[in-house]
Amino acid sequence: MLMRTDPFREMDRIVQQLSGTSGTWSKPSVMPMDAYRQGEEYVIAFDLPGVSTDAIDIDVERNMLTVKAERRPTGKGDGVQMELSERPLGVFSRQVMLADTLDTERIEADYDAGVLTLRIPIAERAKPRKISIGRTDGHKQISS
Repeated sequence: MLMRTDPFREMDRIVQQLSGTSGTWSKPSVMPMDAYRQGEEYVIAFDLPGVSTDAIDIDVERNMLTVKAERRPTGKGDGVQMELSERPLGVFSRQVMLADTLDTERIEADYDAGVLTLRIPIAERAKPRKISIGRTDGHKQISS
């Protein structure tokens, strides 16, 4: 039901982690995600620890789901000297191509404990259904 749009993004993510570079709006970092089917819906979970909800943007155009988020530096105040800074800052983005069998009009989003969870129902037209067979009688009635 889901399709990755860029197979090299994982390599970019690893290089950015090793080099310590942050994502920008023109070249965002990749956010890790899980995707799975649970009953009659698809669930996609994105790791976004330390990101406030007002810094998350979710967009669906046709069947392309785009999630962008920005982790901003926290104000440390005067007299604070950073000794170590390993938590990546900047812009994170992920695009996922959704299948036609998903109902993109009814996506639900929740954000809890640094995880953005999207629930996408399976469209009614894609669910299995039983087709009844009509009975036709091969005899014609003659009316007088």
